[in-house]
Amino acid sequence: MARLGATAITRSLGVLALAGGLTLAAIAPRAEEPAALLANRVILTGSNMLIAEGSVEVLYRGTRMTARRVTYDSTTEQLSIEGPIRLTEPGARGNVLVADQAELSRDLQNGLLAGARMVLARELQLAADTIERRKGRYTVLKRVVASSCEICAENPTPLWEIRARKVTHDAETRQISFESAQLRAMGVPIFYLPYLRAPDPTVERMSGFLSPQFRTTSLLGFGIKTPYFLTLGPSADLTFTPYVAASQTKTLGLRYRRAYDWGDLLLEGALSDDSIEPDETRGYLFGDLTAQLPRDFRLSAQLRLVSDPSYLLNYDISDEDRLWSGIEIERVKRDQLIWARIGNTHSIREGESNSTQPMASATAQWIDVFRPAGIGGELTLDWQLATARRASDSVLDGDGDGVADGRDSGRLSMVADWRRNWLLPGGILATAEAELALDAISVGTDPAYDSTITRALPSAAVELRWPWISTSGRAAHVIEPILQLVWSGDDPEASPNEDSLLTEFDEGNLFALSRFPGGDAREAGTRANLGLSYTRHDQSGWSLGLTAGRVFRLDDLGQFSSGSGLSGTRSDWLLGANLATASGLTVANRALFDDDLSISRNEFTLGYDGEAYDIATRYLWMEANAAEGRLEDLSELMLDTEWLFAPGWSGKLSARYDLTEDRASRTSLGLQYANECITVDLSLSRRFTSSSSVEPETGIGISVALAGFGAGGDARNATRRVCAR
Repeated sequence: MARLGATAITRSLGVLALAGGLTLAAIAPRAEEPAALLANRVILTGSNMLIAEGSVEVLYRGTRMTARRVTYDSTTEQLSIEGPIRLTEPGARGNVLVADQAELSRDLQNGLLAGARMVLARELQLAADTIERRKGRYTVLKRVVASSCEICAENPTPLWEIRARKVTHDAETRQISFESAQLRAMGVPIFYLPYLRAPDPTVERMSGFLSPQFRTTSLLGFGIKTPYFLTLGPSADLTFTPYVAASQTKTLGLRYRRAYDWGDLLLEGALSDDSIEPDETRGYLFGDLTAQLPRDFRLSAQLRLVSDPSYLLNYDISDEDRLWSGIEIERVKRDQLIWARIGNTHSIREGESNSTQPMASATAQWIDVFRPAGIGGELTLDWQLATARRASDSVLDGDGDGVADGRDSGRLSMVADWRRNWLLPGGILATAEAELALDAISVGTDPAYDSTITRALPSAAVELRWPWISTSGRAAHVIEPILQLVWSGDDPEASPNEDSLLTEFDEGNLFALSRFPGGDAREAGTRANLGLSYTRHDQSGWSLGLTAGRVFRLDDLGQFSSGSGLSGTRSDWLLGANLATASGLTVANRALFDDDLSISRNEFTLGYDGEAYDIATRYLWMEANAAEGRLEDLSELMLDTEWLFAPGWSGKLSARYDLTEDRASRTSLGLQYANECITVDLSLSRRFTSSSSVEPETGIGISVALAGFGAGGDARNATRRVCAR
């Protein structure tokens, strides 16, 4: 090995010839940082000439060069290099220069390379007749072909390429400038640009145009989106997205992002002048803020505004039909939960009024968990505040929902719950639970209730569980019968119910003291909750679970509607089953049915998560229940699937079918092709439902992203195409 001074390579202090042809030259003096030379043979001539031959390698300030022969002239301080030459710049994604021959300066930063090829960040390849390095910053290429596609010998034409008369790469700004550029697809010219500038593959954020998107819909016609990304410092950016469609539709979309030390801000919106509502300016504004506050509190805020009910669907922005705007604050600790939320909901549902529904609301909850030493067990104190306000001030029921149009309500509650477990002989697990719920309720603009209501509901429960475990062969079996006896006080005084209108009977609340989801309604009366579960765990990795249960009441207090499965002195039977295999298959079903096997609710889900495809399907059946706003039976099938059907090819299918109406409500199909140099996305969607504000619509979209320009995109993660051998 030979060590060479960066400023005077030939001023050697000595030459040592080693066996095997390896020579070491220790060079001197003026260089702040020495260079290193490794070669099979090094010759020093009397004319200030150094010649290195055979597997030559030069290292200087992180730059590494390999060549067949290097000649250094100390008079001109130039390196003459014979290839094949490979020059690698420092860094994990360092650029690579490959050439046949070169003339470079002693620090390898300036010079000319002939028959050269440049590879940026192991992605974008630029082949040129000559490459010139200037000031260690600029790399100038003449007569260039650029592409990030892998080129095979049997098919040398890349999928896409850019041919240019001149290309300049700026190492400081990390930008690539093309002069007289022509884009070709599979060798066919597509378009010509006299000048084109793009970021190199190492750039993650830089101002400039993003990949265009093409979209056509039955309502707007063919259109194109041309996003422009603008950086606003290291922690903020703004994206403009003009959208022009054939139906004289003009839309400007905006997205602003800002990252703070304490959180993040996102604002998205658009303004449109389109043919759907030709005399109106339409648009939307969404905002999301997250912030980390002192003492481990977390704040989140949300803004949702839209000009009309159909805008979000017309422009494929969101399927939301109830838009909530407000703030939420929370803190979660091991023995404490503090949570508060205040805001307003704006409904764009067909037939739903924003003045007669409780759209303005505030909710707060403070839960503390204690473990009293005297009585043992666990004591939970739950403080709750809930308010609901309607914009109307009418005491009448104009919309026929059984509620005064202007009713406002507020509730302050305290729920104390104590629970303790004991292990009895024979492996029986016994649990005792006691609860006291205190409510103070204020009601306004509704003559059906007193203005102030106070109520107290005590509850007590005893629960016995007796798990049986058996192991035989390759499987373990667990059978667990459960009996829970619950006593609660008399039916509490009637009060407004805003948060417990929709009840659901399932395995999660079979043994709950109250099956109402909120605190406006609390389950009362004496009852017995019975259940039986069976689980099988197989050593091969699959498991099977079955759960059956029912509720028996001493008296029917009429708290639950007939379609909930909980009405009467005997509830419907609850039967749940689930199967999970090691291969990724999951099957689950939950059904509610009475003694005559008449099903009131049934939910079936099927999922598979495999290497080649994923499937998620769900079937839901619910009988009509006017108390829950469901006037007709609901029968619906949903499907979501994604699959890889060939190298680089993937597809998505999403569908929702209303079996009651015997029609599809929405279907979408996506197709993607991605390899090391390009990503093409094609989407097709159809919305079949219609209303007074929304018409059925078909949409087609396509986007193309070329790898090698900027760090974004999916193509860089795709598997490279393998050339045939």
